[in-house]
Amino acid sequence: MTRDLTIAEVRLTPILVADAPLLNTQGVHQPYTPRLIVEIVTADGITGLGETYGDAKYLEPARSLAKLLTGRSVMDVNGLFGIDLAVDASGVEGRTDAGGLRGVQSADKLRLSVLSAFEVACLDAQGKALGLPVHALLGGRLRDAVEYSAYLFYKWAGHPAGVPAEPDEWGAALDPAGVVEQARGLRERHGFGSFKLKGGVFPPDEEIAAVRALADAFPGHPLRLDPNGAWSVATSLEVARELGDVLEYLEDPTLGTPAMAEVAAGLRTAARSAPGGGGGGRRGSLPLATNMCVTTFGEIKEAFTRDAVQVVLCDHHYWGGLRNTQRLAAVCAAFGVGVSMHSNTHLGISLAAMTQVAATVPDLHHACDSHYPWQTEDVLTERTAFVDGRVAVSDAPGLGVELDRDELARLHRRWAEDDGSLRDRDDAAAMRTARPGWRTPVMPRW
Repeated sequence: MTRDLTIAEVRLTPILVADAPLLNTQGVHQPYTPRLIVEIVTADGITGLGETYGDAKYLEPARSLAKLLTGRSVMDVNGLFGIDLAVDASGVEGRTDAGGLRGVQSADKLRLSVLSAFEVACLDAQGKALGLPVHALLGGRLRDAVEYSAYLFYKWAGHPAGVPAEPDEWGAALDPAGVVEQARGLRERHGFGSFKLKGGVFPPDEEIAAVRALADAFPGHPLRLDPNGAWSVATSLEVARELGDVLEYLEDPTLGTPAMAEVAAGLRTAARSAPGGGGGGRRGSLPLATNMCVTTFGEIKEAFTRDAVQVVLCDHHYWGGLRNTQRLAAVCAAFGVGVSMHSNTHLGISLAAMTQVAATVPDLHHACDSHYPWQTEDVLTERTAFVDGRVAVSDAPGLGVELDRDELARLHRRWAEDDGSLRDRDDAAAMRTARPGWRTPVMPRW
């Protein structure tokens, strides 16, 4: 039977999802974070699912794109990227993305973040129509499960008094002991074998102590530290010297490709001068990773030719989807640069998409990031499980997930009833609730 894969309807549902008081260099997560759920419905009644950021700067172009898709084929993904999608970036152009912490914003980055959700929804619908998993549409899986890392945060015991929020069972983590306890909890629940700490919150000496405490508690386990560009070049080199023997890689210690290149060069010099010429890490010079200075294809040339980064943390939400993620991985392989996955606050649709594409990427030597264990709410009928720190790669048609419409409606009502203060993620504004004089720190902080 020939199926009619013409797009008959596009549904966009903005939602607010509970979030914990997780700290970063910009401030603290708000009690609820915006996400956008995309449904592309074919004339035959097949529904493909996608997910992306739900802030107004993404929602408005998503609405514009949705109006242009009716009557097009769900198979025409190349045509999707050829649509002239106008994006108003006048309020964000050239500014650091404080919510996603992914470098300088631009109209093209916003456009790709919107397109990514529609591309995933199209691939999900295609897979359902053909009876194939998304990974088969991408060339087939190379692994049965994808490894993820425990994502550790400094955090408060709860959101400030008087601020409406969901219960938080994790408690505070504001010192090395708290970070280790958090790591133990995530390992016990999900079996994670590697650990990443979101830094840039406290002075470097305190974060060095936390990483050392993790190394003592979990000997031999890969560790990472990500201060989101909060340090100067000199501070970055000092932290790398202190932690080079225990870190798998150091992520975005300083802002921008030139500064990252300077840090990388300093690390190589230190490695050559160390006894035996191999100090500064398990594999010679400590690798630097990024999800901030390499976030578009146009940023690759400078970073790779200057050897500023050795691992790129891709994120299909802002590279433009799953196929562009594969293209990025191929470019990284050509330059001998490692690849893994970055994560922001996301739900199960995005986790399924991440897992499907990660299963197809050769030489994925680093566990992927995921915020998912922190999300107590989801729009799926069944939460995705981590077993021994891994997510099994589904062979069910499409993404292999099903939408819980009652939960989707509940989370949308929360968005609709909000006074507008939570519809755009703003970690600095959330911090000012507890500390009225708080301003987004000038980088580098240290």
